Amino acid sequence: MSETAAPAAPLEVARDGDLVWLTLADPARANALSPRLIAELTAAYERDWRAEGIRAVMLRGAGRHFSAGADLEHLRSLRDAGPDENRRDSELLRRLFEAVLRQPALTLAAVQGACVAGGCGLATAHDFVIASEDARFLYSEVRIGFVAALVATYLPLRLRGSDIRELLLNPEFVNAQQALEIGLVNRISPREELEAAVVTLAGEILERASSESIARTKGLLLELIGKPLDAALERAAEVNAAARTTDDCRHGVATFLETKAPPSWR
Repeated sequence: MSETAAPAAPLEVARDGDLVWLTLADPARANALSPRLIAELTAAYERDWRAEGIRAVMLRGAGRHFSAGADLEHLRSLRDAGPDENRRDSELLRRLFEAVLRQPALTLAAVQGACVAGGCGLATAHDFVIASEDARFLYSEVRIGFVAALVATYLPLRLRGSDIRELLLNPEFVNAQQALEIGLVNRISPREELEAAVVTLAGEILERASSESIARTKGLLLELIGKPLDAALERAAEVNAAARTTDDCRHGVATFLETKAPPSWR
C-alpha cells in the first residue's frame, strides 16, 4: 500500500475462448483496492458473461502480490468522513463482493504472495481459490480498529465457525498450506504453474458440469444461508423442480439414458 501513482488501467480484461482473465494491474502498489479499481471490478463482475459465451471468470494479480487490501490514500481520506460518506463508501465494497458472489459464471481466483484484508475478501468470494505455495492470507481489519463485516457474511460458505473466529479475531498471516487445511483455498500450486493450474481446474469443471446448473446451484447456496429448515427445503424444492425444465437437464438426462454416461459439457 505505497503512495506510488496509480496505473492508467488498474484492471485488465483478456478473453481466451470461453474463459476470461481479469488482472489487477497495479503491482507497484501491490494491487491496492482503490476506488477506481473497485468500480472497474464491480462493473466486470456485474457483466452478463454467460450471454457473451464466457463460462468462467478468472482473477489474478500482477506482480509479487495478489492484493494488499485497501488503498492507503483512500483510507486517509476517510479519517474525517461523516456517517453518510462512510456508508456510501461501504456500499461500494458491498456491491463489489455481491457482484462476485452473484456472478452466474464459474469464478476462480489465482492468489500469489500477500492477500490481505479487502484483497483477501475479494479472493475468497470466488467459487474456487487456487493459491501459490508462497501465498499468505490475512484479514487484518482488527489490527487498525476496523471490522471485517462484509466478509463475515459469506465466509460461512467456506469455513466452520471456529476457523472464522480465528481468522477475524486473531490477525495473523495464514500460509497456503494452513489455508488449504481449513478450506480457505481449494488448491495449492507452484508459483510458476499457478495460472495454468487455474485454467486446468476451470476446464475440468466445465467439461463435467453444465453452466446452467452451476449458475443455479451458486444462486441457491447464497439463498440458503441462514434460512430456517422449512424455508430452505421449500426453496430447494422449487429450484429442483425448475431445473428439470431446462434444456441442459433435458439434454443431460437424455444423453445419460442413451449412452449410460453424462454429456461432455464443454
